[in-house]
Amino acid sequence: MKQTEVLLQPNPNARIEEFVYEKLDRKAPSRINNPELLGQYMIDAGTEFGPGTAYGNALIKCGETQKRIGTADRELIQTSALNFLTPLRNFIEGDYKTIAKERKLLQNKRLDLDAAKTRLKKAKAAETRASSEQELRITQSEFDRQAEITRLLLEGISSTHAHHLRCLNDFVEAQMTYYAQCYQYMLDLQKQLGSFPSNYCNNNQTSVAPVPSASSNVIGSSALTSTSGLVIASPTNLIDLKECSGSRKARVLYDYDAANSSELSLLADEVITVFSVVGMDSDWLMGERGNQKGRVPITYLELLN
Repeated sequence: MKQTEVLLQPNPNARIEEFVYEKLDRKAPSRINNPELLGQYMIDAGTEFGPGTAYGNALIKCGETQKRIGTADRELIQTSALNFLTPLRNFIEGDYKTIAKERKLLQNKRLDLDAAKTRLKKAKAAETRASSEQELRITQSEFDRQAEITRLLLEGISSTHAHHLRCLNDFVEAQMTYYAQCYQYMLDLQKQLGSFPSNYCNNNQTSVAPVPSASSNVIGSSALTSTSGLVIASPTNLIDLKECSGSRKARVLYDYDAANSSELSLLADEVITVFSVVGMDSDWLMGERGNQKGRVPITYLELLN
């Protein structure tokens, strides 16, 4: 039970604080956990760098994922405490103490019975023998009654084990859900980061290889694939668009919130029209969706054939 508490809450000071609040029958204050704290710092840093930059946006995405993991961790702690730790603690501090008390009382009754039998064996006078026999009958009756009480309590251990087995299954299921959520969150994050242009990818990634234009919906032979199998649009093609006239269709790789009225907010997977404007920063294009128009970051787009 103690090691489960350590697993769910590694901080000993936090455990002591929760124990004190529990004894005072008061609700412990909400405490931000480490993944949530890291996530908040990443989001703050990404906002400072600028959500319109590849690195700033990546930090924000990572921060949001860390906060989701923190929420999942909080749910694991709450579920495990309710379905596993609480029943175990209630048994140890309740029924188990009762059983231990009755077993100790039974042991004392057995000692009294043994002493009464010894006195009966040593009794020689008829009066003393009659008194010893009466004492033996009383102690035997008390021992039998206590033995029956203890037997019934111990027989209940079987149902207690069955209950704790269900609680253990609930604990394992809570852990399985937690790790599955974390895996899915990180998988989604990896896909989002893989959508960034290759020159923003981690230097630890291995080299990329060209993908035939017939098998890709991005521009011609300059589509790239990373070791994770994600197709990435080369920034060279996006820059080439600025050197030609006319408009093109582009798919949005991930969400983007406009920083001001001159920019256009984007939703992942939507298709918009983009075109270049003379004198505009090389990292931006003009985007158009229906009657809405505004600047869009070039690294958020995948040009369509």
